[in-house]
Amino acid sequence: MMVNKPLSDETSSTTTITSQWSKLNETRHSKKVLAEDQEEEEKQRDQDQDQDQELEEANDEFLNTERLLIIVTPTSAKDQNRGVLLKRLSNTLRLIPQPILWIVVEQQIEDSQVSEILRKTGIMYRHLVFKENFTNIHEEVDHQRNVALNHIEHHRLSGIVHFASLSNVYDLTFFDELRAIEGFGTWPMALLSANKKEVIIEGPVCDSSEVMGWHLKKSNNSNIDERPPIRISSFAFNTSILWDPERWGRTSSIQDTSQDSLKFVRKEVLEDETKLMGIPPNDCSKILLWNLPLST
Repeated sequence: MMVNKPLSDETSSTTTITSQWSKLNETRHSKKVLAEDQEEEEKQRDQDQDQDQELEEANDEFLNTERLLIIVTPTSAKDQNRGVLLKRLSNTLRLIPQPILWIVVEQQIEDSQVSEILRKTGIMYRHLVFKENFTNIHEEVDHQRNVALNHIEHHRLSGIVHFASLSNVYDLTFFDELRAIEGFGTWPMALLSANKKEVIIEGPVCDSSEVMGWHLKKSNNSNIDERPPIRISSFAFNTSILWDPERWGRTSSIQDTSQDSLKFVRKEVLEDETKLMGIPPNDCSKILLWNLPLST
């Protein structure tokens, strides 16, 4: 005689088996997740170690990088050619190995195209403006240079400063030579005229890198002993002179806010020729910089 088991007993047995199977799957899943987590942690650990190594290498590369060149360029909306000249100079600066910072200064005006031009150059730059009005063009340009120097001093930008006129034309090796300057550097430059067939050489006369004298525009016995003024684009200097008063004997800007930074730099250059390093150091007579104003 066949006896049927109650349906409830079969259901209970099936539930028990299902529960045990579920627990077994959960255990397997937990072990799998744990293994995956451990594997992921190991991968993350390896990645972190690789990133740490890359960071160290990047830091070493940064520490061994070339000295920063700070190129200062005043510009004016009165110059009808400035858009073309800014682009020409930017094409030169783009060819210089990094790091380089281009500081362009102009009077604050509406609808200035300078910012747009600078953004398209791909060069690291600072665009500085001022509100003061000037009737004397030389005073205005000197003020622009002081605006740049005050910015450099305030932010303690460490590098070599060169004042680059928009009418300058360069041999690219010139910028390599700038990076060798420790204190002050100077060099001869050729002044060309768009309307006259003549070239005037200004700047130092050197023996190797030692400054021995200066080129004179004219041979005139009355002023033969007088030293000609150094053109602003004919020298460069280490920015540390702007914030290291003990080293350079300068009153800090905190103590004397009226101090003219550009005037101080010029004074240092003119005071002692032994401070100056002739560029290029092996042949200071070599011309690497030309000044060619566009005719208007």
